[in-house]
Amino acid sequence: MLCTQFKLTNLAAAALAGIWLAMALPVSAAQVAVDYKLTNLSALAGMNSSASGMNATGQVTGEDSAGHAYIYSNGSLADLGTLGGTISDGTAINASGQVTGVASTTGNAGSHAFLYSNGHMSDLGTFGGTLSAGLAINANGQVTGYADFSTGTPEAFLYSNDQMTGLSLGGTYSYGYAINDSGQVTGESTTRNNAADHAFLFHSGQVTDLGTFGGTMSGGAAINASGQVTGSTSTSGNALQPAFLYSNGQTTNLGTLGGTISNGAAINVSGQVAGLAYTSGNTAYHAFIYNNGQMTDLGTLGGTNSDAYAINDSGQIVGWADISGSSNSPSSPGGGTDAFLYSNGQMLDLNSLIAPGSGLTLTDALGINDIGDIYGSAVDALGNQYAFELTPLAVPEPTGGCLLAIAALGLLRRGGGIRRASARHASVVAC
Repeated sequence: MLCTQFKLTNLAAAALAGIWLAMALPVSAAQVAVDYKLTNLSALAGMNSSASGMNATGQVTGEDSAGHAYIYSNGSLADLGTLGGTISDGTAINASGQVTGVASTTGNAGSHAFLYSNGHMSDLGTFGGTLSAGLAINANGQVTGYADFSTGTPEAFLYSNDQMTGLSLGGTYSYGYAINDSGQVTGESTTRNNAADHAFLFHSGQVTDLGTFGGTMSGGAAINASGQVTGSTSTSGNALQPAFLYSNGQTTNLGTLGGTISNGAAINVSGQVAGLAYTSGNTAYHAFIYNNGQMTDLGTLGGTNSDAYAINDSGQIVGWADISGSSNSPSSPGGGTDAFLYSNGQMLDLNSLIAPGSGLTLTDALGINDIGDIYGSAVDALGNQYAFELTPLAVPEPTGGCLLAIAALGLLRRGGGIRRASARHASVVAC
């Protein structure tokens, strides 16, 4: 992995006592900085365009201002078109530049999952309905998501070798949110008779119910190369809804930060989990990292709330955090949130790590890859939305493989339409 490089400000001219003081201060006070190149993707994709996925080399996909899926690569942007209709959206991209997402069909009669590969967009179809969506893609071009039956009910699918296979625990609804390079899929499904909504793991041709801690709700949000799964679950009576880690047939309750709710949104190759957890009294929620049996509060940027969306194999985490005096989320009117990078034990405001004068405030960091590239959302002074990518200007030597974590990227079916998933439903694409 190539991770972001931190470098101390030149202190050569400082007196010895001043050096000791700087060493004793917190990282931010000691002026540790990361230099990033900011690319305004909306300068190419158009105003109010969005970014939804990034791969190991920094290629980005999303939706441009014309309502079409795109690939951004090395300073240029390619329109992926549609399936005959007027709109499309790229949700995930693998290291080969293959993209999945959703696109309207001729006459906008339906919206179907697609696979874009070698310059061609292929319709993945449905189970007889009019709606499907690709939410995640692995290195082999296998796709997971959901597809409707003629009744309008959705079922999770695995698309592989030109075949769409349904994945379910026997109930009416299911969704596939994440897939690894072995073709293992996680998501959520109603059980038989729709008695409960449980996380599942598809592997070796079988759909395994990951269960709960006595409640009726759980959902798998992310999976790593080893088949470890994270997401959220529930205790008896749904009194608590904690994050979980499923590994080697065992499910671990990751706990909370004092409240009753937490959610694992992303997991890396080492089994480190990032997400959000409520604090005591459920008065606030904070981003966390779970590592070696312990949940650590990542804090905020001075405000009330924060949320983590993605973690790379170096343990670097990105998301958003309220700044001083704010208790908003990135989509709340009035803003008050900044995108953050958590690295080496410190939460850093990404706006402080780019050159001034861009005219943008980075409000939401959605993903980070193993070379330290970051993508997300930004706003200008008028509240216009932009997509951005940050590229580290200097990085240390690589130390490992690739796991790309994408949060909150899923498209969920609601009333016949599509929407971005909440923090409860994130996805990871192994690339």
